[in-house]
Amino acid sequence: MLSRSARGGLRAWTVMVLAFLYAPLLLVVVNAFNSSRSFAFPPSGFTLEWWRDAANSRGMWTSLANSAVVGVGATVIALILGTMAAFAVQRFDFFGRNTISFLVVLPITLPGIVTGIALNATFTSALGLTLGLATVIVGHATFCIVIVFNNTQARLRRLGTHLEDASADLGASTWQTFRYVTFPMMRGSLVAGAILAFALSFDEIVVTTFTAGPSVQTLPIWIFGNLFRPNQAPVINVVAAALTVVAIVPVWLAQRFGGDPAGTRI
Repeated sequence: MLSRSARGGLRAWTVMVLAFLYAPLLLVVVNAFNSSRSFAFPPSGFTLEWWRDAANSRGMWTSLANSAVVGVGATVIALILGTMAAFAVQRFDFFGRNTISFLVVLPITLPGIVTGIALNATFTSALGLTLGLATVIVGHATFCIVIVFNNTQARLRRLGTHLEDASADLGASTWQTFRYVTFPMMRGSLVAGAILAFALSFDEIVVTTFTAGPSVQTLPIWIFGNLFRPNQAPVINVVAAALTVVAIVPVWLAQRFGGDPAGTRI
């Protein structure tokens, strides 16, 4: 049992940590309503003018659509390949299983610039491809697979094989066991992995820079390109504030579904 002074110190430390994490984000949200064109604080006044400018920005909407397309494409690829790899590693015993698991997880640990350079060289020099949305999707899928793989493997490890074995003993085929037993138990984990993979892809900038080419802009690249333009600074604040608020949704959903072993909340 902690003493009263220890509990007080723990609360103070918790408040300090939360302030350290969220004070900069709060500043971005406040600046989105700042009548000044700079990032000055405190605000010189409040206005909704920058929100109207952001809503009328064609470049922002185009880059947002590109980010959504890339995120969905990378998530679909990651779901298919990451889930298959997780089932293979967790449900089958074969030579080199640990090595395969290590190689699947490795891309997420590499510096983004290394991954970007490697992908750029592969696409342009080795394969002779033109950089565009397709190459960005493939590039993002290389690290999104890790998210799905880890989520799926962790769920499979916790569930074990008892229910699947019981289903097989009762005469169910492999497909029936997967459909009625395995998939319902895995559903929450797959949804959580997909949400996190999409979120990771949506805000990626380093790998995107090396795989997009000059004709494709995702939202993070658009934000970075306009960040130091004085006329665009207020609009960037608005977009950043909107993304900060929207980012709460995938994190909440991933936590909600990721902790549901039976997938009953879908």
